[in-house]
Amino acid sequence: MQTFGIAGLGLMGGAIALSLRDRCSVPVQKIFACDKDTDTLNSAQQDGIIAKGWLSENAGEMLSQCDVVFLCLNPSTLISFLEKWETSFKSGCLITDIAGTKGSIAAAAEKIRDDIDFIPGHPMAGTHVRAGGKTGFANSAFCDFTGKNYIITPLTRNKKENLVFLKDLIYKMGFANITEVAPIEHDQKIAFTSQLCHVIAASLIDCEPDTEITRFGGGSFEDLTRIAMLNAPMWTELFIENRALLLERIEQFKASLDTIKSLIGEAQAQKLEERLSLVRERREDMANRAGK
Repeated sequence: MQTFGIAGLGLMGGAIALSLRDRCSVPVQKIFACDKDTDTLNSAQQDGIIAKGWLSENAGEMLSQCDVVFLCLNPSTLISFLEKWETSFKSGCLITDIAGTKGSIAAAAEKIRDDIDFIPGHPMAGTHVRAGGKTGFANSAFCDFTGKNYIITPLTRNKKENLVFLKDLIYKMGFANITEVAPIEHDQKIAFTSQLCHVIAASLIDCEPDTEITRFGGGSFEDLTRIAMLNAPMWTELFIENRALLLERIEQFKASLDTIKSLIGEAQAQKLEERLSLVRERREDMANRAGK
């Protein structure tokens, strides 16, 4: 049985540790973690989620013992982590990550030692509504992978057996679909399906100062703005990291919004209805293709 290491025991790191233990039948004795917070490591160990934890400054001790490592860090932190600890990784180990952009990560993975294999990845999962938008290790149990999508951006240097192993592990965690794409395609699509959505949700909340307006909510507002309860430092980094592609998506959205605004302003009822009907049809097609 391989020994697993998790660098960064936050919301996703904790969820991965729980999934390895509960869904992948990995013995707790084979699950390690490193993090900057002592209380988080102690809590994870006391709850029987990890066997042992190391503070970030001692990450090398953990990495030298692990066959598989999940880097649950933001892009810039992840790249700095690799630069600092590259020599500490166990020879032959498999590394993957969960970062929300893949261009810079894939570039860093290409430069890593020849005797270790880094397959960039991105689990498309977050906190359940019951977590109230809260993040961090304490809420990792609310991060359910069941039926969710997972994206990997394999490199030509990746070993076939490691790709097979990682995919099998991802399915065991509960993910329903794995998509393989180039890093640039990942960043283009994620700019729309994830980053633009967070920008829109944040803008909706930003434009309305009345915090009691929720008394007039009937579900639509709640559905649209749940993700506005975001991790500000993380999403700031992701927006800036992928800004060129995200700005293209924002302009795309603005053009559509302006068109609908004009149809409403000009009372073009027939054209507005036709446009909204096309929107409904497209969304239904998306749902059918996704199987939901």
